[in-house]
Amino acid sequence: MTRIGAERDQVPPALDPAAIDALEAHDWPGNLWELTNVIERLLLTARGSADNTIKASSIAAAIGEGARNATRWDHTLQVLNQPLREAREAFEREYMQFHLTRFGGNISRTAEFVGMDRAALHRKLKLLGVSTSEKSEGLGV
Repeated sequence: MTRIGAERDQVPPALDPAAIDALEAHDWPGNLWELTNVIERLLLTARGSADNTIKASSIAAAIGEGARNATRWDHTLQVLNQPLREAREAFEREYMQFHLTRFGGNISRTAEFVGMDRAALHRKLKLLGVSTSEKSEGLGV
C-alpha cells in the first residue's frame, strides 16, 4: 500500500483491524494482481476522506468490484426457494464458515465476533455440520 501510495503521491491511510481480517479472509484467486487492484481502489476511494482509516466495509466494497467476492453470498436464489427453517440453516452455515475462515479457524475469535459462547458455538457448528480445523477439546466437533 505504501509503494502504490508513493507512486500516486498519496499517504496511505491506516487499516482498521477488521479491514486486515477482511483482506486475510479473501482467497485472492487473482493473486498479486487482484490484491494490487483492490489496494488501488482503496486508495482512490480514501482520497479526500475525512476519516483516514480504511474500514472492513471498504475492503468488502473494493473486493466486490472485482471478479469473485468472498463476502457475497452466491446461493441467494436457491435459499429463497426453501422453507424458512432450511433457508435459515443454510445462511447460518455460510455465515459460520465465512467467519471461521476470516479468523483462521480460531474458535475463540469467531465466538467473540458472532456474539456466542465458545461452547454454544461448538454446538451450533456441530448442528450445522460445519467442520473446524481446531481440535475439539472434548466437545465432539
